[in-house]
Amino acid sequence: MNYMDFLDAKTHSANPGGFTPLWMPDFLFDFQWHLVEWAIRMGRAAIFADCGLGKTPMSLVWSENVIRKTNKPVLILTPIAVGIQTVAEGEKFGIEVHRSSDGTVRPNITVTNYERLHLFNPDDFAGVVCDESSILKHFAGATQKAVTRFLGKVPYRLLGTATAAPNDYIELGTSSEALGELGYSDVLSRFFVMDDKARYQMNACKDACAANHNYFAKLSYRVAQTIGQWRLKGHAEEPFWRWVASWARACRKPSDLGFADNGFILPTLQEQHHIIEPHDPGEGWLFTLPAIGLHEERQERKRTLKERCELAARLAAHHEPAIIWCHTNDEGLLLAKLIPDAIEVAGRHSDDEKEEAFTAFTNQKIRALITKPKIGAWGMNWQHCRHVITFASHSYEQFYQSIRRCWRFGQVHPVVVDVIATKGEQYVIENMTRKARAMDTMFAALVMHMRDALVVDRAPYTLKEEMPVWLSAIK
Repeated sequence: MNYMDFLDAKTHSANPGGFTPLWMPDFLFDFQWHLVEWAIRMGRAAIFADCGLGKTPMSLVWSENVIRKTNKPVLILTPIAVGIQTVAEGEKFGIEVHRSSDGTVRPNITVTNYERLHLFNPDDFAGVVCDESSILKHFAGATQKAVTRFLGKVPYRLLGTATAAPNDYIELGTSSEALGELGYSDVLSRFFVMDDKARYQMNACKDACAANHNYFAKLSYRVAQTIGQWRLKGHAEEPFWRWVASWARACRKPSDLGFADNGFILPTLQEQHHIIEPHDPGEGWLFTLPAIGLHEERQERKRTLKERCELAARLAAHHEPAIIWCHTNDEGLLLAKLIPDAIEVAGRHSDDEKEEAFTAFTNQKIRALITKPKIGAWGMNWQHCRHVITFASHSYEQFYQSIRRCWRFGQVHPVVVDVIATKGEQYVIENMTRKARAMDTMFAALVMHMRDALVVDRAPYTLKEEMPVWLSAIK
């Protein structure tokens, strides 16, 4: 082994396990063509492309290539109701796609919900596509474990999502693990270091785990890894992003990949904040103070439930389509009473009922939809709607996804987003603003690092080894 072979062996990057594309249709845009060709050659890859950039047609073309190569079907996993859209996209582009909810393998491409995965056998498929793969970010979740185990038995894999947060190393680690690259824990130990205080807390959890040997001690140890305690090692930033770029591509617009943005320009987003001054400042107080901590914030929301929902109903009092995002069951029930022509979709409804309501809203058979972001904010294309109403929340991911159901490439009208909060939720609004700035900055950094990582300047090692004079004199 020469020195260059030794260095190559030490490089941490994904090894292509795919094949030369067999079919690249004309309906793909140039940047989509680039992403699909790369993903097919990789065999196992992730595409982090923003909403409306065409992840569905890209995944369908990728799947069709795997089918033609292996003569075996491909499984596409989607959130609730997104499968209907996937089938419609297949019909649009002339690709055979069928839905299955009972574990039956359909010809060519089978589409099912994540909740139905346990009904299928991985040996029946040559490839799996995980649509909205951000569902894998919860490394201790049952869905993440089930999907990762399923994918581990399938040769070809594709992950697609719009919200792989650049500062969310957990999601990058679990995505890597699902693709058969480095595992989550290996990613942390190889590229990251823990702060001293966090290390002390982790050691305490680890000691408790060793002493008790119970599930909750082990869980506390794993959860302690997720509370923002890890940071990239000083010398590991470039190798880390180069490694991520070896199995993933990220873009918010075609120009991130070096292509023209023609046809992919977002319309104006009008974000309006409505701050309510509660009539009742709270027991024992003369005026409303900012809520501190989750407990006080929950009390603030309960106390102002009626005022917030009444404002949301007034904002939704028009004849255009609107979607109202809530966070609690009480909010959803009250909103449904205040907005007579709206349909509520809640956790108490069956998957079929949720799918029916989402499809009706997509087809404009109902004017307004009320639901929680964790139920309907992933994967749906509601660009016919240009009015979003939501309550303040600490989850920027849910906030971002709920807006992008309507504000996406393909939307031709300006989108209005009304964010409702009370005066006591001042810190929630400030936190959301901070996260929005951080997300923009970090995603831009991710794209920059990936672009740099794709261009690796390899210079041949030409220096000839020379033996020191003092060593050559020793006999």
